[in-house]
Amino acid sequence: MSIRTSYRSTGSEGLDYNCPPMRLWAKAKQLGVWNPADIDFSQDAEDWKKLNADEKDQLLRTTSLFMAGEEAVTVDLLPLIQTVAEEGRLEEEIYLTSFLWEEAKHVDAFHTFLTEVVQERPDLMRYHSPAYRQIFEDELPSSLSALRTDRSPEAQARASTTYNLIVEGVLAETGYHSYHKMLVENGIMPGMRTVVGHLKRDESRHLAYGVFLLSRLVAEHGDRVWNVIESRMQELLGPAVAVVDESYQDYEVVPFGIVPQEMAAFAEAQFSHRIARIQKAREQSLAEVYGTADYELVPA
Repeated sequence: MSIRTSYRSTGSEGLDYNCPPMRLWAKAKQLGVWNPADIDFSQDAEDWKKLNADEKDQLLRTTSLFMAGEEAVTVDLLPLIQTVAEEGRLEEEIYLTSFLWEEAKHVDAFHTFLTEVVQERPDLMRYHSPAYRQIFEDELPSSLSALRTDRSPEAQARASTTYNLIVEGVLAETGYHSYHKMLVENGIMPGMRTVVGHLKRDESRHLAYGVFLLSRLVAEHGDRVWNVIESRMQELLGPAVAVVDESYQDYEVVPFGIVPQEMAAFAEAQFSHRIARIQKAREQSLAEVYGTADYELVPA
């Protein structure tokens, strides 16, 4: 007996190239093709030698948190892709194929930085604080793996809120802000600045899809989904801010002139931006969600 009986791509309906996931797919094809092996880290290696012990420690800490987080989402992401695929949302599945490729490449990029610049393999797991472990070793894998047995709109909302809004929309965005303070404002490590620029552009597409997905779920299912999103955001705000706070607690004077309170405030502002954008979907129809341009999905 045949399991598959039709094909979207060859049927009369075809693919919807105007929907947000396919517009993001077009951007991924154009902007997401970069190779960590092509990045020149020679100046970074020279700059590394000039950093003091605390500066090296802070840069290693931030890199460790990013690299392990990228590994975690690479490992944990498949149930979300499978859920979307089994619902027959071909355009979304096509775009989601770039997620796994890009998250894996981010792990590669950070590992290349450590190999070519730091040139040693210290145990970086010592930087993984209790709040970090809670999010990346408990909340993220449990919410995504739950989709293997529960593909309800509520379970999808819980998983996407954890991954897209908290991990990408709050923690990763705050991490980019930290790299800016360390590298751009100090005019050092052009190779790593290139990596971070690529990552930020990739992750902005991931976040845009997450906002689309959650907006679609809210428009389709109303407050029973919105309540899950709001509850999950509130549940993870404390641990997310704690990840930021714990990143600086070991220093008598925080390196690179970083002000921890400013970084925590930045994280809380990202939280407010994300939840405010999804809340708009409560007033939108499904057609309006699909009609939203991808560049409008995520606030600047």
